[in-house]
Amino acid sequence: MKTNYQLISDSIISSLEGQRPKLLLHCCCAPCSTYVLEYLCRYFDITVYVFNPNIWPEEEFYKRRSEQERLLKEMFPSGDVGFIAEEHLSRLFYEAVKGLENTGERGQRCYECYKLRLRYTADTARRLGFDFFTTTLSISPLKNADWLNEIGRELEGEGLRYFYSDFKKREGFKRSTELCQKYCIYRQNYCGCIFSAREAEERERRKLYGEKVDQNDRKA
Repeated sequence: MKTNYQLISDSIISSLEGQRPKLLLHCCCAPCSTYVLEYLCRYFDITVYVFNPNIWPEEEFYKRRSEQERLLKEMFPSGDVGFIAEEHLSRLFYEAVKGLENTGERGQRCYECYKLRLRYTADTARRLGFDFFTTTLSISPLKNADWLNEIGRELEGEGLRYFYSDFKKREGFKRSTELCQKYCIYRQNYCGCIFSAREAEERERRKLYGEKVDQNDRKA
């Protein structure tokens, strides 16, 4: 039976009993963070954490990071949400996915990328004394929520809890697209890494020449 992570989210929120724990929220990009921030800010004191060494090229990394900062300033002009950003540590990504470069979108390469980013998020949350950590990644219909929550489960402990989630549920993804329109958020047509960019280019090429494109082979 498939786990309903939205019900687990509800249970965690109910257990807070009005308290507002500190949560470190890994954000993969501004579009994915829109609804997640709107949802979680009702229950947690949030700090956004930008650690995305997978993003290619470097200019794209800084463009996405800048867009994340702009969104926070517009959504939370009073500065209620904190912001921590790492530099473009691409070496860490290439080391993590070595040998998996051609496994394709949603394959083992993505799993190792999830694991790398969540591990750094958990380590940072633990070091800075946060109560919870989680990631915006599960809002994408093409991201594997089971993998994300399994990795989160492995990384929690020592006083740090993972916020189990599947943010695409209850029309979370739809709401994120509405908020992107409201705030005029820059949206990319590939997940982030050079391999996903090449795969996106190939999809566009196949569409251009009228070749069949698998429905599961779409934008992340």
